[in-house]
Amino acid sequence: MSTSTGATPAAGASTSTTPGAGASASTRAPRRTDASTEAACSAWACRECVRRSWLLCALGGPLEYCARDRSRLLDLLALDDEGLLAAVGGRRRRELRARHASFPLPGRSVISLRGGCADGRDTAQLASAPGVQRICRHCAGYPQLLGWPAAPPMLEVDGGAARLAQLASVPAVAIMGSMRASDYGRELAGSIARGLSAAGVTVVASLADGIAAAAHAGALEAGGASVAVLGGGLGVACPARWRWLYERVRERGCAISELPADCHGRRFGAVASERIVVGLASVTVLVEAEQTPGDLAGAHIAGALGRVLAAVPGRVTSPLSRATNVLLMDGARLVRGAGDVLELLGVPGAPAPCIQLSTHLRAVLERVGAGEDTPDRLADAGRSPAEVLLALSELEAMGLLRRGHGGRYLPREPLTP
Repeated sequence: MSTSTGATPAAGASTSTTPGAGASASTRAPRRTDASTEAACSAWACRECVRRSWLLCALGGPLEYCARDRSRLLDLLALDDEGLLAAVGGRRRRELRARHASFPLPGRSVISLRGGCADGRDTAQLASAPGVQRICRHCAGYPQLLGWPAAPPMLEVDGGAARLAQLASVPAVAIMGSMRASDYGRELAGSIARGLSAAGVTVVASLADGIAAAAHAGALEAGGASVAVLGGGLGVACPARWRWLYERVRERGCAISELPADCHGRRFGAVASERIVVGLASVTVLVEAEQTPGDLAGAHIAGALGRVLAAVPGRVTSPLSRATNVLLMDGARLVRGAGDVLELLGVPGAPAPCIQLSTHLRAVLERVGAGEDTPDRLADAGRSPAEVLLALSELEAMGLLRRGHGGRYLPREPLTP
């Protein structure tokens, strides 16, 4: 259970409006959390904001039903507590109103009351996972980009509220896409995340299969930090197959959720978390996506918030490129790699390592990037199988290629002229 430290700032402090995407390099801050940052961002959450988190969990059933219509769910999340109870409380409305009015409930061991806020309200602490802190919109360290009506008023943070404040104080990019991404899409997502992390940019993504997991892995590979947004409570929402990735993310970055630790967000929590992913970032990049409501949700949210939307072009014959190609036709910014994203942010990129390649190796690398991605296809062009395999092994050892499914090879970075 997290503790409340220091004097509580006034809860009437207003949240800032959504800033644009024009972050500059001068706004970047070191990622290390120091004593001054810890003092400026004591982890606490007021009763009103904790109660909102409890209410979302209590209304999980109706919200799960409403999640079939994503736009309706987002409209519901923009309502205040009374409006939400009136809209989806149903037969339990009277009971939930009574519990809401008396929150925290007397005799509940998971709740402890602490001193009053500056406006006379109590701060409240519900039981949370070990090492998890809470921070609400009335705290000075709450991310300023989460300032629109439907944004969550409180976050549970695994990795430290001070670290979240540091990561939110530098330019951030949301990397989104299909959970059924191709090898190419996952490799490109990792490449973009590596380049962004090397330049000091925070990577934000959900913690799911496909593009999101590749983005976190890429950021960590570059020695950077990322923010993982979970669709359920931090104590129960992480899939077992991604537990190792969760632990690595929290060591350097943060994992966050707006729901109580033991709340299974299910579908409504996943939909709600998408607005947090987009909300924390100045730029949203869609890497691979089918033309489905789920894959396009982040793009729609970015458009509604006025954030910069970018997409990676793909093959016109691939279902995983349909949505990104349509978005580019509709005005999304075209992204080929991390350098294009950094240009959108106005942040200088880290110098690319200079690797001298022989004419033969460069030709093989270019042909792999053009789609001749198996040894058999490369050998068909006149090279002997032994020469092809030796070249592929050398490029793999240099970190320029990676082996994918089915014996195919993938470029790890876009090939520069």
